[in-house]
Amino acid sequence: MTDTIAQICKLLEPFNSNRITLAPDTDISTDLNIDSVTVMDFVMEVEDHFDIEVPLNVLSETRTIADLAKVVEARSGKARP
Repeated sequence: MTDTIAQICKLLEPFNSNRITLAPDTDISTDLNIDSVTVMDFVMEVEDHFDIEVPLNVLSETRTIADLAKVVEARSGKARP
């Protein structure tokens, strides 16, 4: 999952206006102080990058970078049993 987290962090950089250090436990919305519209823009980039779709009901339960990495890996078939 480390590679997925690294890729997500790279995709998050343009949205990281406060230049905080990104970590697996970074709360995407709260820690980065971005609104729901910006979160959706970011999620669309993630979907394009990983060629997946993230359903809204799953997204509503996704808070941290690690949470999103788990979703990405599950949706792309890379999840480990």
